[in-house]
Amino acid sequence: MKAKLVLEDGSCFEGISIGVPGEKIGEVILNTTVVGYQEMMTDPANAGKILVLTYPLIGNYGIAEKFNESKKCWLEGLIIKESSKMYSNWQAEDSFENFLSKEKTVAISEIDTRTLAVKIRDNGEMLGIISTQDTNEKKLLQKLQKAAKNIKKNFIKEISVKEVTKIKPNSSGSKIAILDLGITNGFIKQLKTLGCNITLLPYDTDADKILKSGFDAVVISNGPEADEAIPIITQTTKKLLGKIPVLGISTGHEIIALALGGKLKKMAMGHRGVNYPVKSPDSFKGEITVQNHSFIVDEDSIKNRKDTRVTLRNVNDNSIEEMESKSLKFISTQYYPLSPGFDEVNEVFKRFLKMMEKTRKS
Repeated sequence: MKAKLVLEDGSCFEGISIGVPGEKIGEVILNTTVVGYQEMMTDPANAGKILVLTYPLIGNYGIAEKFNESKKCWLEGLIIKESSKMYSNWQAEDSFENFLSKEKTVAISEIDTRTLAVKIRDNGEMLGIISTQDTNEKKLLQKLQKAAKNIKKNFIKEISVKEVTKIKPNSSGSKIAILDLGITNGFIKQLKTLGCNITLLPYDTDADKILKSGFDAVVISNGPEADEAIPIITQTTKKLLGKIPVLGISTGHEIIALALGGKLKKMAMGHRGVNYPVKSPDSFKGEITVQNHSFIVDEDSIKNRKDTRVTLRNVNDNSIEEMESKSLKFISTQYYPLSPGFDEVNEVFKRFLKMMEKTRKS
């Protein structure tokens, strides 16, 4: 079945449907990762997006449920160059195309993703419409233009847990609350490895309730950006800073900046991939990080905050990648602090627990 992608600048790309039939509209974003298609599709931060994978062959190692980062695929649509006709991996349980069908995902293959990637790189992220139902370019562009003002921006409400949820309680571990904007399983696993007693909280949980619940620390998780729920979460975060240790991850990092009185800037093309170098302003030693965001903190908007220190910057564009404040008791990372290996824990989580221990002792 033929399918088309039309961008808001009028560009059109024709391919073959490999998912379910349908028509979807969303912001078209790129991810340059070579592996991890299942993780990207189930990352709640990508809710509402049309994801373009720049690696040309997708599906060659199949699908395994253990690699889902959440309960479902949150994408509006997926664009790839080629879907592998076979898969081979000792952990694989199903094929990529069967996964698309089960997750009811509209997806297109046989797209010239190299040309598409260059267009987005040069012109910035933009809205697009993908359709297996209507192949008339003018009609698709008209539908896109008509829908542009009403694009859904309230995904966090749908993604977040609906009630307080304990994750296999460990009575002897540190009591960590996660304000759930779209926390991924990989981050929960690292906290469990550290022996934490984890509780997921709905995104709109009141700050006073959090402070009275006896938690040792709070994580403001990753999740969709520019969401309608962010102002509410920002107000909650304002009341938490300085009273309890807080860790912000990606969108959580951006929310902490907003709570400090800062502003965010939309990037022409977001940081989405596994090869983004960062380094401390005081060092020449760099690290490679995983990132998935379209906004960054406007540094001018927080430059007068003497209580906050920038601890990592992006090597490519000098944007803020990590902030820390001892007096306000927070660490925040724009990048994803993923596990460096099998059952290993990112140093950011270890540093955060040390901050929590110091706070508890004092």
